[in-house]
Amino acid sequence: MLYQRTATCGDLSSDHVGQMATLNGWVDAYRDFGGLVFIDLRDRYGITQVVFEPDSGAELQAQARELRNEFVVGVKGIVAPRLAGKENPKLKTGAIELRARELVVYNATPTPPFEMHGPAPNEELRLTHRYLDLRRPSMLKVFETRHRLGQLMRRMMSEMGFLEVETPILGRSTPEGARDFLVASRVHPGHFYALPQSPQLYKQLLMVAGFDRYFQIARCFRDEDLRANRQPEFTQLDVEMSFVDDVMVTSTMEKLVAEMAREFTGHAPELPLPRLDYHDVMERYGNDRPDLRFGVELKDLAPIAAMTEFKVFREALEGGKRVRGICVPGGGGRYSRKDIDGLAEYAAGMGGKGLAWIKVEDAGLTGPIAKFFKPEAQAALLAIFDARPGDLILIVADSQAISSLVLTSLRSRLAAELDLYDKSAFHYSWVVRFPLLAWDAEENRYVAEHHPFTMPLFEDLHLLDSDPAKVRAQAYDLVVNGEECGGGTIRVHDPVIQSKIFALLGLSPEQANEKFGFLLSALRNGAPPHGGIALGFDRLVMLYCGLDNIRDCIAFPKTARGTDLMTGAPGTVDPRQLKELHLRPIQGS
Repeated sequence: MLYQRTATCGDLSSDHVGQMATLNGWVDAYRDFGGLVFIDLRDRYGITQVVFEPDSGAELQAQARELRNEFVVGVKGIVAPRLAGKENPKLKTGAIELRARELVVYNATPTPPFEMHGPAPNEELRLTHRYLDLRRPSMLKVFETRHRLGQLMRRMMSEMGFLEVETPILGRSTPEGARDFLVASRVHPGHFYALPQSPQLYKQLLMVAGFDRYFQIARCFRDEDLRANRQPEFTQLDVEMSFVDDVMVTSTMEKLVAEMAREFTGHAPELPLPRLDYHDVMERYGNDRPDLRFGVELKDLAPIAAMTEFKVFREALEGGKRVRGICVPGGGGRYSRKDIDGLAEYAAGMGGKGLAWIKVEDAGLTGPIAKFFKPEAQAALLAIFDARPGDLILIVADSQAISSLVLTSLRSRLAAELDLYDKSAFHYSWVVRFPLLAWDAEENRYVAEHHPFTMPLFEDLHLLDSDPAKVRAQAYDLVVNGEECGGGTIRVHDPVIQSKIFALLGLSPEQANEKFGFLLSALRNGAPPHGGIALGFDRLVMLYCGLDNIRDCIAFPKTARGTDLMTGAPGTVDPRQLKELHLRPIQGS
């Protein structure tokens, strides 16, 4: 029997007192006081207290005493006010209770492997029983936010004149950067579809078709080694516009950024957002997605290192390496010698060969290397950091890459440990003018920093022939609180420039035509200047919900090894199906 509910567990109030109501949901809590049995009944909308009284009959009382947490039930009863002093102001329904007259048990469940309230269980247990994990109220709030974000995006994009267009999931494998997920074709033996890493080519073709403004909340797939906050399948807001430059694209998207900020934080950033040059950001912060809620900038200490008698610094400079450092406010008083040794081990785990340190005290500089700094070097060190007593200076002498990695990681870690910023605050900025190409020493060729269809800066076009490594791209990333939350470029609309970039990437004319012939043909047939961007939908939800793990805002995520603990995916398939796809099973599987 199904009781047709007349209200949800978050609907009833004092206005309904005296009325009959029917609720369906899960038993959230159970209390037996002898004569009275209470349950809290929960659904997506809230919780209602239900009481089974002695005058409701012995049979109903007996039924109620069999209930346990997470039983799925339906209850009919009369809405009544709670006893004076027993109201619960934390609940929308806290002024009333439902006095039960009928009860049906839809599902008498076993004891769940973890509680729906309180601290979250370990992740393996949560992901194995994800359908239970999603019942937890904290998880429900995340997916309510996810829904609201999707609705806000669709509304804003529509108001700005964009058309929502779906693009194929089964497409062609093209060398766009990451490894494709492949799908074998049954009717075309030896041929494969690829799942889209992004709708990149299709959205460019929509601009050639004259759609002018396109968007899609798109599913994307990349078969690459997973890192923290990365999934093999993810969602992005995908956008493309015609007759635009990079400033026009970023200015348009800033309207959406401001609206998201108002909706989910209550404070919109001042527009236009800061636009930071890639090379400047890399020098000052060590990576291209800096958290700008606090300072602690990296400083070049080469001139000061040259003034010292410290052998490690001098050898680094002679070997063409960098000597760089950060000054951590208050770190000198907070971190002991043992703590700093721990920071050195942390740096070593990232490939750092050493971490030099100096504490700033009222009497001057202290620490193992302070004796190598003459008075003029000490003064210069204090001046470059504007250091104060109680500060801690950390110095790395290593390659550009290692010094950047170690110092930016220490910067983020120590700022969090020392509460150097408001963790509820949000900072938005653009990082622009990325390199177009990067040299891959293993493959002995250039690779695209973003993707092969990125337009160079007009003033750098001549460098494609003479010095490709110096070419800057019309590229831009949206950075929020140290997370890359979006990235885009102006696209190449000139087939001559596109062919030249393909050649730099090691693609012969024949290979380029075989892989991208349809795109080159489209560019020759009236492609407008165009560009776009993709915003990381999952990552924005994570930030607005105050989460640390992107898996917590995806309904059914994969582990760091790319597995689904709940369903057991990936799994084996029937040999007959492999035969139909013209594939052979792996021996021993």
